[in-house]
Amino acid sequence: MAREIGDVVLDLRGISLRFGGVKALTDISFDVREHEIRAIIGPNGAGKSSMLNVINGVYRPQEGEIVFHGERRRDMDTHAAAEAGIARTFQNIALFKGMSVLDNLMTGRNLMMKCNFLEHAFWWGRARSEELAHRAKVEEVIDFLEIEHIRKTPVGRLPYGLQKRVELGRALAAEPKMLLLDEPMAGMNVEEKQDMCRFILDVNDQFGTTIVLIEHDMGVVMDLSDRVVVLDYGKKIGDGTPDEVRANKAVIDAYLGVSH
Repeated sequence: MAREIGDVVLDLRGISLRFGGVKALTDISFDVREHEIRAIIGPNGAGKSSMLNVINGVYRPQEGEIVFHGERRRDMDTHAAAEAGIARTFQNIALFKGMSVLDNLMTGRNLMMKCNFLEHAFWWGRARSEELAHRAKVEEVIDFLEIEHIRKTPVGRLPYGLQKRVELGRALAAEPKMLLLDEPMAGMNVEEKQDMCRFILDVNDQFGTTIVLIEHDMGVVMDLSDRVVVLDYGKKIGDGTPDEVRANKAVIDAYLGVSH
């Protein structure tokens, strides 16, 4: 049964971001609908990661507004974004390399932990029952991503493709409503990309998670995405379905240097 795309849950309006005299984003507007896979594409330096950083509050734009689930914001705070159900993976893997896969995924549950430091230090009272409940949720993610065989392995010992899968798992452990993926398939071989595509589709289908995706592999983008927004030098040059974007002259020129 095909999933149903819902109403707009994130609306970015006239976003402009500058670093000194350098314009990273200029008057960018687009929306994201519930349950969809929304891709952001563009050449290197187009402002794609900057846009994700605006969405989850790492960067605060000088102009524009963000409307998330009907709430208008001048900008998004990182803590508020996490509490609102926005999780993130990064272009460069940001895991605790000396910790096991299981412990890395447990860090994704931090915001949901209510016990104080002493309770956790002595593992008594509600700390024990809370940790067991969080561990059970993490084990569900481990089963979903098919990484049971490496659950106790330090992340630093894993090959690159599996580390990327663990980073996805840590984000999923937070039970996000919206998942921001910054080049989740960068540096992967064909088999690893196929696996990651399958997991992204399963997250979207089975959990109903809204996904905003940056990816350079156009085959992956066109196969996975419901809609695509295209950036070039910090400006929006295209927005629509994969077929509409594929036929857009400005997009063709930006990628190929000449329209065909």
